[in-house]
Amino acid sequence: MKFIHLTDTHVIGEGELYGQDPAARLRAAVASINAEHGDADFVVLTGDMTHWGDTAAYARFSREIKELDIPLHLLVGNHDDTAAFTEAFPEIPRDENGFVQSGFDTPFGRFLLLDTKDPETHAGAYCSARQAWLDRELEQTNGSVILFMHHPPIKTGIVSMDRIMLQDAEALYDVIAPHKARIRHLFFGHVHRTIFGNWRGISYSCMRGLNHQVALELDGAADRIAANFEPPAYGVVTLSDDQVTVHVHDFSDGSEKFFL
Repeated sequence: MKFIHLTDTHVIGEGELYGQDPAARLRAAVASINAEHGDADFVVLTGDMTHWGDTAAYARFSREIKELDIPLHLLVGNHDDTAAFTEAFPEIPRDENGFVQSGFDTPFGRFLLLDTKDPETHAGAYCSARQAWLDRELEQTNGSVILFMHHPPIKTGIVSMDRIMLQDAEALYDVIAPHKARIRHLFFGHVHRTIFGNWRGISYSCMRGLNHQVALELDGAADRIAANFEPPAYGVVTLSDDQVTVHVHDFSDGSEKFFL
C-alpha cells in the first residue's frame, strides 16, 4: 500500500506569505502527486492547511486540494480555525465532542487521526476528552495502528519549536503505552522540517511544509522561530506486513535525471 504525507500548506486568501505564494506551492504539489503518485491510496494532510484560519483561505485551499485525483484525509493544526474549517469541509468526521478526530481501516492496520489544536495557543493540547476517544479506539482495535497528529509529542532540539510542541505528551503516552507494540509509526507536521526518529520505542517522521521551513538552529533563540526557503516536500509512504518506508520527495527539484 502507498499513501502520501502532506503537511503545513499555510494557504492564505490572496497574495503572498513571506514573499511566496503558498497556494501556488500547493498547486505544484497536487500536480506532482497526481502525475507521479496517482497510484497512492490516499493523502493525509497533518494540519495547518491555512495560515490565518480565515474563510477566504479555506476557500482557496479547497479549490487547490480538490484537484487531487486520490482521496484526502485532513487534520487541523495550530494555524487552522476549527469552525471555519468545518464550514469549508463539513464532510470531515469529528468525534462526539466536536474534535476533528477519526479513524479508518486499511489492509495494513487502523489509521487514527488526532486533533491536537489548542485554540488559546500555538502549542498543542490533548485533553482528557480527546484522550478518552483515543483510549476507546485503541481498545477496540485488535491489529496494527498508525497515528497522525499535527504537534509532535517529542522535543526536536529546535528550542523555539519545542516551546510549542504537544504540551500533553506524557498524558498521550500513558494512553498509548499499553498498545505500543501495535503502533507501527507516528506521523506529524508543525516543525516544517524532515525529521525521523524514535520516541520510547515508536518510530516517527515529520515532513517539510510547502511555503516555508523552520531553520535547523539547534542552539537558536527560544523566543523567535528562524525560517528559510528550503525546498518544499511531501512524504511517499509504502506499507507492507513487516515494513514502513518513508521517502521524502522534493517535488520542485528540477535537476536532470541520469543513470549511474
